[in-house]
Order: sequence, then C-alpha cells, then structure tokens
Amino acid sequence: MPVSLPPALGLSLDLLRCPACRTRRLHPGRGALRCPAGHAYDIARHGYAALLTGTRATSGDDAAMVQARDRFLSTGAYAPIRRAGARLAADSISGQATVVDVGCGTGYYLAGVLDRLPGARGLGLDTSVRALRSAARAHHRAAAVAWDVFRPFPLADQVADVVLDVFAPRNPAEFHRVLRPAGRLIVVRPTDGHLAELRGRVPAMVTVDPAKEQRLHRALNPFFEAVTTERVEYSVPLAGPDALDLVAMTPSAHHVSRTALDADGLLPYQVTVSVLATAYRPRRPPAGTYACRPATRNACTSR
Repeated sequence: MPVSLPPALGLSLDLLRCPACRTRRLHPGRGALRCPAGHAYDIARHGYAALLTGTRATSGDDAAMVQARDRFLSTGAYAPIRRAGARLAADSISGQATVVDVGCGTGYYLAGVLDRLPGARGLGLDTSVRALRSAARAHHRAAAVAWDVFRPFPLADQVADVVLDVFAPRNPAEFHRVLRPAGRLIVVRPTDGHLAELRGRVPAMVTVDPAKEQRLHRALNPFFEAVTTERVEYSVPLAGPDALDLVAMTPSAHHVSRTALDADGLLPYQVTVSVLATAYRPRRPPAGTYACRPATRNACTSR
C-alpha cells in the first residue's frame, strides 16, 4: 500500500526541488514525490522523503549511534545548547518562518526552535536514514529529507528564514543560496574545552581541532558576517551509562570500541560542556559563487 504524504512534509513541499532537475517542483503521488520530468523519490513509511540516491544514500549515523543519541539527549544534558540555538533563531525572525536544519540528526535542535516559534515550519536534512526516522517524528511541524550537505541542496533559492547547523558539516555557498537576504545562519560548534574531562579519560575520542574557529571564519566570511556569538558553558554530572552514550553517539564511536569503554570503568563525574553559538547575516557573495563551488568537509561532533 502506498505511503500517504506526512502532514509536516506537506507543509514544506513548496521548498523542495527535484535533485535531478534542480528547478522542477515535486508533487506527491503513489507513495513518492515526483517531478514533471518523471523522476520519483520514495516517501519512507517512517515519514521522511528519500531524495538522496546513489552510493551515499545509506551513510551517516547507524542505529546504535542514533539510539545512544536519543537516550543521551533525553537526559536534558544538552538542553542549554538547544535553548541557545532556539533563542538566536527567535531573535532574528518571527511569525510564519521557515527553518532548515542541515545535519539535523534526530531533530532534537530543530524541534527546540519550532517550540520557540509557534508559527514556524521546519525541514531537516541528513544522510542517516536511522536518524531521519526520529527526525520525522521530532515535531509535528518538522519534515525530514534524506540529503547530503556536500551536494547542492534540493531546495529553491531564498526560501529559508533560518538555516540551523548544530555540530554538523557546513556548505556555506548552499547556506547562502537558500537563505533569504534578511535570514540568519545559526552555527553551533564545540570549543576546545568541550568534553575535555571525558576526552582525557578516552584518548581515542575525536578531538576538537585547535584551528577550528579560523577554518570556520575562512569558510563563512565570503558569504556571511557574524551578528552575535554566545558562549554556552556549564558542567554536567555524567553517570557511567550516560558517558557511554555520549561517546557512542558521536563519530568517536567509530574509533572507540564499547568493550574498551566498558573496561575503562566510566563512573559518575563532572564533564564540561562548552560550545559557541553564532548568528550570521548573509553578505552579497561574489558573482558566480554558486557555480559548482566545492564544500569543505568538516568532521561532526555530537548532535
């Protein structure tokens, strides 16, 4: 039986463009989104649209990482980060706004923005089909689409009031293209003090590049200028299971075995959470900027 169009996806259908054609709108029909040229993209029974095709269609976080993320985020340990992102978004827009979360993961941060903005709609993009299953249920006004941040987005020009990027890779040219001139890009990234105590206990964890801020500035500066930056820093107590989930939900899960973590005997202790959250306004980019400009691949941390 064909899958019906999820209500949240229907709210955001006007934003989407056929990934193959780049300009044609998509319309629902027989369990898929279809363009006039005949291209079709399945609507998964879990509620997300599978626009991403090819070898990277099933990449991203696996089931174990997504389950660990759901458990950890449900503890509220990252709630101050969620509130900071939502506050920066709300400070720049109001009313019938469109929020696009790139690298949305399970939709935790997008849902926080939509809770803060009752009139807004949201669209999350991610490569992980496991994460998208959660993102499609994260909020009744949030749609979810399988897509790769390093490819041109399947979105029309200047449709977003906010682009949200929390602990995720970045594609500055595409961020700029889909943002309205008065829109805002919200970027949340870790400082070098983020999870320092845990990284000290688990040396194989992915570290924060000391040059991360300089690289971020170089990548975004042609397209955006910073409006305001907030430092969110606090200490949280982590019991052993929560510490295991915190490691398991990040790319560090690919470098650290759970057996090694269990053997490490992670007991309850305090861990520093330290991030920077910046709101950027779009600049007028140089002519021809969007012509096949390559994106810089940056490592994600915990979403």
